[in-house]
Amino acid sequence: MLFYNTRHGEKILFSEHYVNLLLADGHQGLDMKRHEVLTFGQKRLSLQQKSAVQRKITPAELFLSTNGKHPVKKVLVSGVAGIGKTILVQKMLFDFGGNRDHLGFDFIIHMTFRDLNLIDKPTNFRELVLRKNRHLAKELDNILENDDKLLIILDGFDEFRHYRSCDVDTFVTEPDEDAEVVEVLGSLMQGELLPNASIMLTSRPAAINHIPVGCIDRFVLISGFSLTEVQDFFLRYFQDSATADRMFAVVWANELMLTLCYIPAFCYIVCCILQESKDLSGESPKTMTDIYVQYLVALLRSHTQARAQTFSQGQKEGLSKVVLKLGRLAFLKLMEHQTLFYSSDKDVAELEGCILVSTFLDKTVAQEPGCTEEVYSFAHLTVQEFFAAVYCAVTDHPLPEALQQTTSPGEGSSGGHLDLFHRFLSGILAERNANLLSRQVGLSCNKEKVDSYRQRIIKELTMLCESGAPILNHLHCLFEQQDPSLALSVEPKTLQVNVSDETLSQMDYNAIKYFLNLTKGEILELDLTGTGVSCEALRDIQPLLLRCNRLWLGENILGMDAARVIADVLQVSEHLQQLGIGWTDIGDDELLALSGAIRANKKLEELWMEGNRVSYRGLLSLSDLTPYPLKKIVAIWNDLADTDPDSFCTQESITVSFTDDGIWEGWGEWVFKRCEVSSNDKLVTFLHKVCNISVHCLEGQWASNFYKQLLQLIKQRIEICTEDNMLRKLEKFETILSF
Repeated sequence: MLFYNTRHGEKILFSEHYVNLLLADGHQGLDMKRHEVLTFGQKRLSLQQKSAVQRKITPAELFLSTNGKHPVKKVLVSGVAGIGKTILVQKMLFDFGGNRDHLGFDFIIHMTFRDLNLIDKPTNFRELVLRKNRHLAKELDNILENDDKLLIILDGFDEFRHYRSCDVDTFVTEPDEDAEVVEVLGSLMQGELLPNASIMLTSRPAAINHIPVGCIDRFVLISGFSLTEVQDFFLRYFQDSATADRMFAVVWANELMLTLCYIPAFCYIVCCILQESKDLSGESPKTMTDIYVQYLVALLRSHTQARAQTFSQGQKEGLSKVVLKLGRLAFLKLMEHQTLFYSSDKDVAELEGCILVSTFLDKTVAQEPGCTEEVYSFAHLTVQEFFAAVYCAVTDHPLPEALQQTTSPGEGSSGGHLDLFHRFLSGILAERNANLLSRQVGLSCNKEKVDSYRQRIIKELTMLCESGAPILNHLHCLFEQQDPSLALSVEPKTLQVNVSDETLSQMDYNAIKYFLNLTKGEILELDLTGTGVSCEALRDIQPLLLRCNRLWLGENILGMDAARVIADVLQVSEHLQQLGIGWTDIGDDELLALSGAIRANKKLEELWMEGNRVSYRGLLSLSDLTPYPLKKIVAIWNDLADTDPDSFCTQESITVSFTDDGIWEGWGEWVFKRCEVSSNDKLVTFLHKVCNISVHCLEGQWASNFYKQLLQLIKQRIEICTEDNMLRKLEKFETILSF
């Protein structure tokens, strides 16, 4: 078996080149709120922080049961674009053919959704197999009769034209039964067809919400290269250890580039830039757009063999036309959520005969009996997004309506579909990249469009700061511009920065710091709820924390080191009046550290610390701080079960139990909404606290309603839960709340 390696056109033995990828076992959550590539960096870090022994799984172990009770029959392998899903499939087939896999199957049937897209009439499973495997005609009956020894691999679910329709309610149960292809595949996935067969699906995260997850026994995440494998990739690419070490040193010094290199396809892009850009080592790119503009110029130089600093005028005109055609294709298909382009498509036909197409588009051949069609895709999803942004920036096409679409929970989410597109667009419209594209490729941005876009960023950032709505992607768009005057033009009446419920990476913190360091005065509110903020991150942004009036750090694990950083802020801040540290797992020792700082400065007025491990001893450390300076302390759902609430009755500022005060009903609604969007792991952590209650706590009407809603939510989660251990935990809490 051969496959193309990173040097275009050069083939090398697959078995000699394959780099092992880390597979993370366990359901990683199906709610995609951000662009998959942006989510990847943070998720990878969280996986590495967990036990490596528990998280590593080899391809040979994919279908092995961990508890010996429930067989693993259907496995979903998820990973971002370019991470190596198809390479994993090829490796499994390669090892199976060489008797090196130990999978325990007698036969593997392999299908790709690219090929299945060509089928536009009713078919059956037998015909699907024989389309490309006519040699199996005499053996197929025997193979299907022994389906307990059969593995069916379906590669690239996200590329399926009908991926949104696979949760079918019309089934086929026999291999010879004709139906629409989506019904045949839906029946296979849901176990109605060949119920004893093992199924492996691969998909990008963006599409897995459309897989009927109730039938999946195991969720597996491909988490990309390790640092050692990144270095190994550099050595393979440059084929000289001294050059590889020198180039890797450039990446090591650039956090953005290093993060991208953990995705194999990105690693190739970065290596390509390093090889073709002579002056890159002198000025390392600061933003995503910087990297991709240099990637575009580097590949154009490589293709034309033009090693001069700039192309000739004639070359520029030819190159710009091709780039615009590629950009138009990228833009139109991105808006339609399409990453595959078939040769029968009129937009693809317009590229026929164009030079450079093979430089940026990968071509494969999809085969159907009597029909062969070429299928194109950009080298990586983000390359398509970049070309789409170039097209939008340099043509008369109007700018998209908004930088960030907001939807209510009931409307569903786009999963950050256009996040990177907007960042690229912002970066291309920035003066430095616009000048580079004009100088090198002959593509110029319209000045009116540049001015219009700048005014939009200023207007939307001002509105978001005043309303406290989610702001992170706007901050990244601002960061891509790298123009301090733009940030200084944002002058909101109140400065509220809400980046909650986003697991923040260092790139995110860089964007936040870039904006806030350029603004002056008090930050009315900084919401870091559920961001995974660490002690190191708090220390990094400590100067910003000193400017906050309201600081929300809830739903993050904060140990003693983090508590000391917060205490340092409390001790000297002239602004901080409200602090939220609910559900942060702090105990008495951490609270003692905070109380000393509050006592020294006497500026904090409200402390929200619900859902922690604080006992009566810890709460006593705050008793002399009420009602001045602390006017309100919320300590509900702490370790106070053995404490008589009446003992705190004299302390009106301290709330340890529920009341019928109107404020709590609204607060209860907010808490329940947090539960609805939480993963099962996070929900169970929450339930451990909120189910440890006394009967008198339910006397308030709002509290009674809250727990009834919570019980219904648990029942809903039980119905769709596929993990035995998690199911037992949820059922335990269902019993507790059913009293």
